[in-house]
Amino acid sequence: MVPLLLVLLLAVVLFGAGFALKALWWIALIVLAVWLLGFLMRSTPAGGGRRSRWYRW
Repeated sequence: MVPLLLVLLLAVVLFGAGFALKALWWIALIVLAVWLLGFLMRSTPAGGGRRSRWYRW
C-alpha cells in the first residue's frame, strides 16, 4: 500500500510541476509581448531631446 501511495504522490507532484512550468511559459510570453509593444510604440524624439518611455526600465 505504501509504494502505491508514493507512486500516486509522485504523479500528483509531477503533474503539478508540469502545469506550473507551462503557466510560467505563458506568463513569460505575455511579458515579452508587452515589452515588445512598449519598445515599438515609443514616442519619437521631439525637438532633439531624450526619447520618453511609458515604462521606467
